[in-house]
Amino acid sequence: MTLLSYQVFMAVADQGSFQKAAQALQLTPSAVSHAVASMEEELGSPLFVRSRRGVSLTNYGKELFPYIKNVLNSDEYLQQAVAQFNGLQKGSVRLGTFNSACVEWMPGLLKDFQREYPNVRVEIYQGTYDDVNRWLRDGIVDLGFLSLLSVGDLNYEPVYEDRIVCVTPKGFKTKNPGYITIEELRTQKFVTQMEGCDADVSTFMKKYGLPVRGNSYIIDDMSSIALVMGGYGLCLVPELVIRSLNFPVDVYPLDVDEKRTIVLASLHAAVQAPAVQKMRDYIVTRLRAQKDTEQPGKVRSTDH
Repeated sequence: MTLLSYQVFMAVADQGSFQKAAQALQLTPSAVSHAVASMEEELGSPLFVRSRRGVSLTNYGKELFPYIKNVLNSDEYLQQAVAQFNGLQKGSVRLGTFNSACVEWMPGLLKDFQREYPNVRVEIYQGTYDDVNRWLRDGIVDLGFLSLLSVGDLNYEPVYEDRIVCVTPKGFKTKNPGYITIEELRTQKFVTQMEGCDADVSTFMKKYGLPVRGNSYIIDDMSSIALVMGGYGLCLVPELVIRSLNFPVDVYPLDVDEKRTIVLASLHAAVQAPAVQKMRDYIVTRLRAQKDTEQPGKVRSTDH
């Protein structure tokens, strides 16, 4: 099989159509069909299921997907290394991120990074912790923001810590001015996110005997806070979630010091394309410096 065969396989898998894959690769549909048929004949098993609704991977194709993706990634790394040797700063980086990191960090990070490296193309993939972890393992993204509790056995570097805080409807009164206690929380109803979206908060709630699962199955921070605004309950979130938001809610620190550690993860730390290395070093340096300049213990989203 050739590199073009792998590119055709990936294009068909991504596009779900031989026609769209041909357009993306600037090939004829017959050339794409022939390349796929040749792969299937050589491998002795079908890679795609053809139907009126489009094309999808067979189980065998799904098993091969991450391996073929890694081959294409290796070719990209080689091309970037050659460009670097020739004095050219170019390449591509695919970065996975969860919602609050995307909202709080991506606009500034991308603007400044691309000012310094204008020929490096950066692609952003937003999802849950589980999504980012899977994308890293399958070679869909090169780098990914995760929490320490969700990184598993991936390579990582810690870049930031933010504490767990409590979001309440506007005007909510606590027993103690300025903060809320674990004992108070035990009497409250909570808006909670689906498993895989908030590993750190779920672990925190289990640790202190709080009801981990409520009557909500939310997958993003904004929806959780919107339900809190409507009086549906309270929610616990890492502080980064509400740092730049201007919702009419109150935010209280807790009487315990619990934090989420955010890491920048990768599948193979020692084998990365030059552009990926530059992005990794840039993010680590930038976020560590940012944390050092922030005032500890300050909740920005409310006044009490």
